[in-house]
Amino acid sequence: MSRIAGLRDRLGIAYGGDYNPEQWPDEVHEEDLRLMKEAGVSLVSVGIFSWASVEPRPGEYDFGWLDRVMDRLAGGGVAACLATMTASPPPWLTTRHPEMITVRADGSAISPGGRQHYCPSSPVYRSHAVRLAERIATRYADHPALAIWHVNNEYGNVIPCHCDVSAAAFRRWLADRYGSVEGLNDAWSTRFWAQGYSAFEEVLPPRSPAPFANPAHALDYARFTSDELLACYLAEKEVLTRVTPDVPVTTNFPPSLRPVDQWAWAPHVDVIGYDAYPDPLDADAVPKVAFSYDVMRSLRGGQPWLLMEQAPGAVNWRRRNAAKPRGAMRLWSWQAVAHGADAVMFFQWRQSRGGAEKFHSAMVPHGGPSTRIFGEVRELGRELAASRFLAGARAPRADVAMVLDWPSWWALEGQARPSAEVRFLDAAWSCHRPLYDAGVACDVVRPDADLSGYRLVVVPNLYLTSEEAGRGLTRYVEEGGTLVMSFFSGIVDPYDRVHLGGYPAPFRRMLGLAVEEFHPLAEDASVGLSLGSGTLWSEEVRLEGAEAVERFTTGALAGEPAVTRHRFGRGEAWYLATRPDPAAMRVLFDRVREAAGVGPVLPGLPDGVQARARETEEGRCYIVLNHGAAAVDVPLPTPMREELAGAGPAASVRLEPSGVAVLRPG
Repeated sequence: MSRIAGLRDRLGIAYGGDYNPEQWPDEVHEEDLRLMKEAGVSLVSVGIFSWASVEPRPGEYDFGWLDRVMDRLAGGGVAACLATMTASPPPWLTTRHPEMITVRADGSAISPGGRQHYCPSSPVYRSHAVRLAERIATRYADHPALAIWHVNNEYGNVIPCHCDVSAAAFRRWLADRYGSVEGLNDAWSTRFWAQGYSAFEEVLPPRSPAPFANPAHALDYARFTSDELLACYLAEKEVLTRVTPDVPVTTNFPPSLRPVDQWAWAPHVDVIGYDAYPDPLDADAVPKVAFSYDVMRSLRGGQPWLLMEQAPGAVNWRRRNAAKPRGAMRLWSWQAVAHGADAVMFFQWRQSRGGAEKFHSAMVPHGGPSTRIFGEVRELGRELAASRFLAGARAPRADVAMVLDWPSWWALEGQARPSAEVRFLDAAWSCHRPLYDAGVACDVVRPDADLSGYRLVVVPNLYLTSEEAGRGLTRYVEEGGTLVMSFFSGIVDPYDRVHLGGYPAPFRRMLGLAVEEFHPLAEDASVGLSLGSGTLWSEEVRLEGAEAVERFTTGALAGEPAVTRHRFGRGEAWYLATRPDPAAMRVLFDRVREAAGVGPVLPGLPDGVQARARETEEGRCYIVLNHGAAAVDVPLPTPMREELAGAGPAASVRLEPSGVAVLRPG
């Protein structure tokens, strides 16, 4: 049995949250266990920010309080996702070693007093972190509460360090990557602005150059930062797997997908963990987080993942921290399960009395267990406990794949681009939304992935691409696939150097066109299309075999192609030279996917209703969610049982607003 299979056999759909007992006296701990049992909690993350509590002075350890917590959890039937506690160094460590504190790009140091203020390249930090991880692993290796390890916390949710230690590590990283300073100079185009290096020792982090940083330099520093954080994780994981080879190891990716290259990280994480915080004030929060969940499910080839954090109500860190409407916490939790999650967890179990996050909601609010939030927490726990048959069930492979590449994302959003308003997530959301609204499932893939078997591949933006990845996408279309690519793609190589031969050189033959010039639009401006309007961007396109499906009807490019289609080999490639408005995008994507033979997960879904499938031992199950404001009747392809209501086989299911149905074969 694999480590992950053992975890799921033990927990089912894991349910719980971050547990911070060090903030509370022992008598509260007793109430915690009673309330956890009442709420159906099966897993808690313990000790994420406990370094100063277990090592209050250098080399002096106090595990007594944690021993008691772990024993209580085991006695109460609650498993522990035990942290290595290395996310925030204690004051004694930064006082003794101020050189390990993060330095901003402007040269100023972050002041301790917050969290995650360490330099990931610091040998002092790494040695103390590994030492602590080994002490914890050795002490709790055989503890019955231990179910999974939690390394650090939200890697990348920090300011990249630009200190001298990081500079030295960056030089070593560059030497490994390029082999010689001549290779570096070529990759970085250093003949521009007399930037040529004669030795690696001359290279500094991209601190605060004026007026612009070398874009290849900045891109490599983003790669380096991701790799250094990964090295910190791997150093701790090595200890954990050596001491406890049968216990799985994870870490939680932060809500922002951008900071670390998760394709590079995924092979080293036994199960993907993610923290999701959709904003209740954002009308598009639900489809946006659906994209994030598709990324998490796809990182390890469809393996179920863990929702490690979400808020049961309001958060504390936005300008306006709105409460979740009644029913939203339950609905959004089930949305994660629908997208492949095998855990639903919150930050945090009990709402803090003091500190920076005292107004961040919790499973047990300041008002205690008599509150509406705890009532909803308790009911959700009951539902998840009754749905353990879903644990380990994979989603069926989707017919649609969306391409995501982190270095391309970082390079796209660098300085000195045609428009600072072109951002990858906006592009991804705009292409994912019409699929989501049509009830179509979507996988997320690397640019060099094996695309055979996908009926439709969507490239929201691939500003940076290697020639190899370009050939792979071209081959996919040539062999019969359908591809949709949006603007400003195929522009530069992996070193942020322009592909010569006319934009977008790696894809010109496949797309049957050339882009003559970029025409970014003014703020809040739009251009007319016969379908509606285009926003943000426009391009002057010269057709080289493609046909114009849509043309600009207003603006400087009136009459020129705006959306094109090119029959290439046995397939076809579509190109968007602007961002059509949402209604127009839906019309276009419906046309493309229907021609490609791509249909919804369940046919006939009413507007605002989402359905996703998971494959269980007894067959395909569906999770159906009503995000709309009215009750609806959802037709089913065959009679199915609705598990949450305990209803027998039926040909349709009725969902109230914010309603959820879990359907099993009848």
